[in-house]
Amino acid sequence: MEQQLQENTESPSPSAIVNRLVELLEQHRGERHVVVLQDYPDPDAIASGWAHRLIAAQYDIDCVLLYAGRISHQQNLALVNLLEVELTRYTDGFDLRQFSGSVFVDNQGTTSSVTLRLSEAHIPPLVIVDHHEIQDLIRAKYTDIRPVGACATLYVEYIRQGLLKLDPKRSEHRRLTTALMHGIQTETNGFIKAHQEEFKAAAFLSDYYDYGLLTEIMSQSRSKSVMEIIRRALENREIRENFSISGIGYVRAEDRDAIPQAADFLLTEENVHTAIVFGLVAGEEEEAVVGSLRTAKVTIDPDELLKSAFGKSRQGQYFGGGKRAAGGFEIPVGFLSGNRDETYQNLKWQVYNVQVKQRFFERLGLSNSSK
Repeated sequence: MEQQLQENTESPSPSAIVNRLVELLEQHRGERHVVVLQDYPDPDAIASGWAHRLIAAQYDIDCVLLYAGRISHQQNLALVNLLEVELTRYTDGFDLRQFSGSVFVDNQGTTSSVTLRLSEAHIPPLVIVDHHEIQDLIRAKYTDIRPVGACATLYVEYIRQGLLKLDPKRSEHRRLTTALMHGIQTETNGFIKAHQEEFKAAAFLSDYYDYGLLTEIMSQSRSKSVMEIIRRALENREIRENFSISGIGYVRAEDRDAIPQAADFLLTEENVHTAIVFGLVAGEEEEAVVGSLRTAKVTIDPDELLKSAFGKSRQGQYFGGGKRAAGGFEIPVGFLSGNRDETYQNLKWQVYNVQVKQRFFERLGLSNSSK
């Protein structure tokens, strides 16, 4: 029987949640699992995956933290390097058959290109722990999806309930709690959008995390390429009825993480309550239209908006989704990918730029006049 803890069910006690997870981990003692992060993992995902690996180790379960994209955000790179987080990047030829089960943290399979490959390799989903809206793409034996501020909050709850005994003198535990604190801070905009659960988690972590390391991670400066993309977002933005929408053209895969940073920046403009930034991200072989949405308007549901605007793929996977105040979307270009001819690239971008904006304008009921 699947053990599901979702926001539309009666809330179980923290001890009941832990007992269910302990039962599953006991059933799979001694196995090797893959912890699936989104293709472009953020601090919340990295910290949560790391916490899961250390918890699973208590049951002699070996976990590999796997992602298929890139880590390019300056703070994310600092997080991984300074805290010595062990991550594995998925590439063609990586043997997924070495795993007995999969674990999804801070995602439900919709933001990872590994999900389909795991299904093809017949690796069963065992655990989903997430704080986004329910995506209903995969089902696991244990599911904990709750509308808290960060996935790291859920893992701190697990730790508080005894799944991992922290030692403040142990270097790995200091680094883990520093990562968890960073994950919560970034997901809640420095606790501005935090729930009560985040403050409780932070109070618990305060006895363990390394303030100096966290300060160094969060003090990373924006790179020149990020500043350039923010400049393009400002230059190309269209403001319609408090919505700021900007298409920024082609973006290198290495600079993908600049898109949400640009959306965050546009949201700071006076009289703007919702910002959307998107571009055509060009990888080595494939291309995709990638966008980020940020909103300060409580009546806007990013998850519902993005799902209704872009729909699903033939495999039933939504092209977009999100949580309170933030969301993202990725639409594969497919057959039109490639071809570095400048004229062809310009024509291709013009088509996607118009189409994406039109989808938003129609969905939001915005006027055709821009300013």
